[in-house]
Amino acid sequence: MLIEVCAFSLESCLTAQQAGAGRIELCGGLADGGTTPSAGLIQQARQHLTIPFYVMIRPRGGDFMYTATELDVMKADILMAKTLGADGIVLGVLQADGTVNEAQTRELIELAKPLPVTFHRAFDMTRDPLEALEAVIRTGAVRILTSGQHQNVEAGLSTLRQLAELAAGRIEIMAGAGVNAQNAKPLIEAGVDALHLSGSVKEDSKMTYRQPSVSMASSLPDEYEYVEANEEKISKVVEQTTAQSLGSPK
Repeated sequence: MLIEVCAFSLESCLTAQQAGAGRIELCGGLADGGTTPSAGLIQQARQHLTIPFYVMIRPRGGDFMYTATELDVMKADILMAKTLGADGIVLGVLQADGTVNEAQTRELIELAKPLPVTFHRAFDMTRDPLEALEAVIRTGAVRILTSGQHQNVEAGLSTLRQLAELAAGRIEIMAGAGVNAQNAKPLIEAGVDALHLSGSVKEDSKMTYRQPSVSMASSLPDEYEYVEANEEKISKVVEQTTAQSLGSPK
């Protein structure tokens, strides 16, 4: 059972690797739920990581229906990620009616080749998960990241089980959103192929002077805190998946 960690910094990448993660989803834009990371972060990840990392291709926060200019940016970002040594790409495009935009998604996947592509949680915003499953399979993506169309994987467990059954090995189903050591076992038993988590904790800023009158953070609750991966949280999930694969009663 592969454990993928969503990381927004080089520090979090290294922490996840140390904790036993098998793959990194590299992102920028934490407040937006994940956007395309900087070229510098991709370059440093390639230099320091020994485990594979996939690069998020998302030009902005918000919905997953993109304009022609946004798609051009996504194409340029895919080429940049390939040039800088990414092991895979993460993306997703929808239509206004809540269905997968197969044509645009397929075009981006073709551009990403030979790198494999994960269709991200845009899947969870579609109108019908079973319809979307077949659509994503047709695009050529190798995996779907999903919470089972609920706010977290525990609420979406029954849908995740259904998706894993219907996928029948044609595409990987990776469960993500609220994954932890307590729910890892039922997720594995549901038949998903991989688990995705951030394993993060809030860190307090090292700034001793804090400007009381100005804030640069329009969407974050506190400018003087940030989020990093936590080794203990990740390693506990890794331990659970290892124990499950070995048939341990742990």
